[in-house]
Amino acid sequence: MLQSRSVVEGTLAGRHRSPLRGISHEFAEHRAYIPGDDPKHLDWKVLARTDRYYIRRYEDETNLRVYLIVDRSASMGYSSHSQTKFDYACHLAAALGYVVVKARDAVGLYLYADELDEVISARNSFAHLNNLLKRLETARPAATTHTARALHRVANDVHRRALIVVISDLLDEQDDVIKAFAHFRKQHHDVIVFQVLDPAEREFPFKSGIEFVDLETGETVLTDARALAAEYRRVFEEFLQRYRQACTELKVDYRVADTRQPLDLFVREYLERRKKYTA
Repeated sequence: MLQSRSVVEGTLAGRHRSPLRGISHEFAEHRAYIPGDDPKHLDWKVLARTDRYYIRRYEDETNLRVYLIVDRSASMGYSSHSQTKFDYACHLAAALGYVVVKARDAVGLYLYADELDEVISARNSFAHLNNLLKRLETARPAATTHTARALHRVANDVHRRALIVVISDLLDEQDDVIKAFAHFRKQHHDVIVFQVLDPAEREFPFKSGIEFVDLETGETVLTDARALAAEYRRVFEEFLQRYRQACTELKVDYRVADTRQPLDLFVREYLERRKKYTA
């Protein structure tokens, strides 16, 4: 079973209620106080009138739904070390799912390659999270990629405002993918994008003559890696910068997830930054 709990339990428990939430401060409703709730949300006027403890809930805190969209295309099966991009993506999804359910919110899952393969509705229970993680555990990277088409289908499927978390290497038609991000934002969804990359994809450490194989099409290319390295790094950095710029303009929270970085450290640092951003 994917170890979601071990990544966040202890270090983040009791401190992760806000990081994955939106930023709306529009009052929605009261609910009864539950031990562990932040006392700053207590409604003191209601307490004075009724002698009962109630929490003020805001629009984005009411029945929050978080949808994890995980890319399982063949390119996600790449690794230059001990862990593939897909393994890292699944463990990242598991950790975030645990954070969501622990905060008493609902989590759902979409798996895709060239089509949507799996749709699991958003619910709030550890039994549901366990079933979601079992599905992730049995999934394997395969097939070609059509990220934009899958994201547009999710956008058309999720009607109520939600938090959308995209976990993919984003090695696809870039302009189309960015248009799909814009589709989510047009529908007022909050969006987080984790671009999962192997360090070799950015650093291009290969030497001399080498044959590259496209994991999705099987196409092979024989080239002089040393002669190609500088130009490859320049083009790839421009590719990443295009995503950074577009996401900034769309107010999409974008992060590169390097599979070399320990997952617990990455999740901890991200949630702490996210908490400051949404405070």
